[in-house]
Amino acid sequence: MAGSGFGMQGHDIVVIGFSAGGIEPLLRLVADLPSDLPAALFVVHHFPAHSISALPSILARAAKLPVRTARDRERVVPGHIYVGRPDRHLLLMPGLIRLTRGPREHGNRPALDPLFRSAARSYGGRVIGVILSGTLDDGTVGLHAVKSAGGLAVVQDPEQAAYPGMPKSAVDHVAVDHVAPASELGKLLNRLIREPAPPAPALVPNDLDPELDPDQPEPAVVGTAALRRATLPGIPSTLTCPECGGLLFEEDEAGLLHFRCHVGHAFSEDTLAAVQTHALEGALWAAVRALEEKAELGRRLAERAHARGWQNSAARFEHAARNAEEGSSMIRDTLLNGPVRQALETSAEQEEPEAERRVAASRFTGPRAQ
Repeated sequence: MAGSGFGMQGHDIVVIGFSAGGIEPLLRLVADLPSDLPAALFVVHHFPAHSISALPSILARAAKLPVRTARDRERVVPGHIYVGRPDRHLLLMPGLIRLTRGPREHGNRPALDPLFRSAARSYGGRVIGVILSGTLDDGTVGLHAVKSAGGLAVVQDPEQAAYPGMPKSAVDHVAVDHVAPASELGKLLNRLIREPAPPAPALVPNDLDPELDPDQPEPAVVGTAALRRATLPGIPSTLTCPECGGLLFEEDEAGLLHFRCHVGHAFSEDTLAAVQTHALEGALWAAVRALEEKAELGRRLAERAHARGWQNSAARFEHAARNAEEGSSMIRDTLLNGPVRQALETSAEQEEPEAERRVAASRFTGPRAQ
């Protein structure tokens, strides 16, 4: 690609994604990559929107390649590792990095699918998609896009992943090329990167904003573009988006039921179920609050009625207060001990990024390997 700094066309774009349990295998991977690697690596993982990511500094102590936090409209340079920022989707355009606060996907920003999807669109068969440890299934649809564009799919062995959900989903729904333990991923990628890749797709000129392309809009940038062209993003469902309340359209991608709203929020079937479970918890706690407020008001009105000698009114208010307290107790018990609690415990994505950061940092201390 002219002006990009890439030489012979190999698999020179590597996109890597993970969530819980993925830092340690990523460190093993980058530690095994040589300093003359003729490819650029792009890394995203799920982390809180208002946090400061320590991942670039952690990777820099393990990698022989330079590591940096990705910057918007930065040119892609081979032999570098680019790490996504909190609260920004990391997208790849021809020769260019884009960061956007576009709609969350799977409840996350950054998410894996937008990175993988945009890489496949811009670089076709030159892309290697890699999914490491994590829960639920973000990345599966994106990895399918990489394969459909002629790229390669690599997945950490689910049986050796701390959290097998993401790699197992990828293996179950995508024709994965390689499944390997974390200890072998770096050497495997070093070999695959140097193998010839299929011809790249026709690329958009670097001075043109890709989000303005009317033929292939990126949903993470312009989610409503498809609707403006009167092409619905799937079959209208009876469900609403938990992020914005808009109608969800459903489609089958890589054998997964996938949902996207007008704005561009996207969910897999598993992530939608998880988000709905949390929404249900919030609604039930709101009901507890409303019932307890009703009970408190009933008691106050009963006291006022007693003071004025209005015994019938006082009895009516006391009865209403008792009913509200009973209803509140029933819902609270369901939340704390019943099936709602069980649903929350089984659907929650139990990520502990700070704990993982400390564990990973303890394994790679001192100056960066040369």
